[in-house]
Amino acid sequence: MAECDLALLEIIKNGFEAIADEMAIILMRTAHSPIVRDAMDFSTALCDPQGQNIAQGLTTPMHLGSFYDAMQHLTTQYAGNIDEGDVFVGNDPYLASGQHLPDIYVVKPLFHDGALCGWAATIAHHVDVGGLVPGSNSLSSTSIHQEGLRLPFLKLFRKGVADEAIHAIIAANVRTPDLVLGDIAAQCAAVQAGDRAFADMLHRYGWAQLSRYTIALHDYAERLARDAIRGIADGTYQFEDHIDGLGENGEPIVFRLALHVQGDEVTADWTGTSAQVAGGINAPISFCKSNVYAALRSVMGADVPNCHGYTRPIKVIAPEGTVLNCTYPAACGGRGITGYRIVDCVFGALAPCLPDRVAADGAGGSTLPSFSGQHNGRTFVFSECVMGVWGGTSQHDGQDGVPHMASNQANVPIEIIEADYPIRIERYGVVPDTAGAGRYRGGLGIVREYRILQDNIYFGVRSDKVKYPPHGLFGGQPGTAASNVLVVGGQEQTLPAMPLTPLTLNDGDVYRHVMAGGGGYGAPYDRNPDLVLQDVLDGLVTQAAALSDYGVALTNDLKIDENATHAHRTMMKGQGS
Repeated sequence: MAECDLALLEIIKNGFEAIADEMAIILMRTAHSPIVRDAMDFSTALCDPQGQNIAQGLTTPMHLGSFYDAMQHLTTQYAGNIDEGDVFVGNDPYLASGQHLPDIYVVKPLFHDGALCGWAATIAHHVDVGGLVPGSNSLSSTSIHQEGLRLPFLKLFRKGVADEAIHAIIAANVRTPDLVLGDIAAQCAAVQAGDRAFADMLHRYGWAQLSRYTIALHDYAERLARDAIRGIADGTYQFEDHIDGLGENGEPIVFRLALHVQGDEVTADWTGTSAQVAGGINAPISFCKSNVYAALRSVMGADVPNCHGYTRPIKVIAPEGTVLNCTYPAACGGRGITGYRIVDCVFGALAPCLPDRVAADGAGGSTLPSFSGQHNGRTFVFSECVMGVWGGTSQHDGQDGVPHMASNQANVPIEIIEADYPIRIERYGVVPDTAGAGRYRGGLGIVREYRILQDNIYFGVRSDKVKYPPHGLFGGQPGTAASNVLVVGGQEQTLPAMPLTPLTLNDGDVYRHVMAGGGGYGAPYDRNPDLVLQDVLDGLVTQAAALSDYGVALTNDLKIDENATHAHRTMMKGQGS
């Protein structure tokens, strides 16, 4: 690491992070659509002149590791043609190293005395970018060309002047132009704020000193990351997981990871993972790398700076043509579920060597329902990321009502949904007896129930963990599986995790989703009986499940029957359950 004042390095690092966070706050507060404004499906970053992250906002981890690849695409494409006042826009996985078409980058170069000094960068999930289905998350797409508007990196602003043709093209190709252009304007406001704040830092420290400390920051992050990796015993740690598959009888999609740890470096080798599929869940390599980086960063110390330097000791191998490194023209619209499974696999592989740093399996990421139709004379599209459940850990029960580690997003408030759309949320909460039993149980499955209030509403959903429920760790039991149910005319119809055929819902129809429960950690018969009793009193575990799952016998007045509990637990231990 270059010679520097460590106190000043910390101050500058915090200054960079404050800029990225300010950009995130401005984007959230000025966005128009619920999926950005309320669900917070967006990210912000500050990059150095080479496009390497130097800070990231406290937003979506699965986005952030892909900024580097996107910036390499941009800087190569526009070498010698980057001016003050330019703002770039792009989204295409193949032409801009994007993630999927709904995620649009808006990026601004930062200048000082005519020299390029960095980049303010944002990415936001837009409610619609055209394509086969409203929301642009078609699972049945077989080609990127079916998924919506493809944007290579283009100049949205040229030397401060808006390119109205690009704005017009976007507006003409999406179902909700007011929301999409409004969210793009919010991204522009965020990068402009990043420009102003970075200029303040340049004025305070000067470019020569700031540049030197940026290099030192990457080196410092790399050194801490290598120290953390050295704390993992050398070896190859393997794990296999699945996505349920597309449609009613879809073949399971296999994720096969060999995590090689050698000294202060780690390689995530995905050889043996399923080939890319004729459906919209394929991931470009930038997205694969981003999720591996996020998973490994989460088991490092909190003091590791969230900049490009920490990724240097990490190598990712994903053969071309697989679901983790898809090739043109594979469809990517629903690729988020693939990213969640990448993180879950890394945690599964690390469990034997870092048992106190990873959780048992959770709900597998967000469920993404989408609704669309005509309301008050206008087309509406409503999508949200329903979160979420974690598995148990070595120290505490799994959390419920929280996002997957890779996403850091939120459920849209009920009041917002009911005020703006012909939808009523009739049930929202946790479901008893859904948590995987363990010394520390998993989080409880979340139920969310939508009643449709008018006819001719499009509906589609992307979920998972119906066929492969969350696994437990070290004797912990799996959580319950997820479920998707339509209630039409009082009759229930069970849907697969990822239906390929869009459905039309009418007034009075109900969609009910129950997320999978988190896996348990440790043997259930080792759980403190007082904790089991408290769960029963709180309505999280039934009295019957307390006995069958934990061996805790309760009296009619809900007291622990010590003798019966000892007998049941002795029997459970003898059966190895």
